[in-house]
Amino acid sequence: MATNSTADRILAALEEDAQASYAEIARQAGVSKPTVRKYIDQLESDGVIVGYSADVDPKKLSGRSIALVGIDVESERYVEATRALGGIDEVEALYSSSGDHMLMAEIRATDGNEVGRIISEEILSIDGVTAAHPSFLQERLK
Repeated sequence: MATNSTADRILAALEEDAQASYAEIARQAGVSKPTVRKYIDQLESDGVIVGYSADVDPKKLSGRSIALVGIDVESERYVEATRALGGIDEVEALYSSSGDHMLMAEIRATDGNEVGRIISEEILSIDGVTAAHPSFLQERLK
């Protein structure tokens, strides 16, 4: 493994399998279980690890759609708009972005029509949001 620090090796093991036991992480990182526990506790308290999630293949997710939505926001309304976007239940994750859009939101809904409703009625109604561009995820390739 090309990572240097103990924290990097532990994070790499967690990114590979967020449900791995401390014993498995310790084996992969070449450290003891108490060391893994100490580092994970510290990484969580420092905000490096912000949560644990399951990877979902959108094609096998019956009755649900996943869309990544690029969102543009007026810079003077960024904080308020970001807070409001984070309060929408269907927004599974929200990221700042350096790409074509200021923000990227992962939306999970029953179908494309529901994603469209969330965009038009909830996202675009937030003061400061100027545009929302969805891309529907089709199939997980890796």
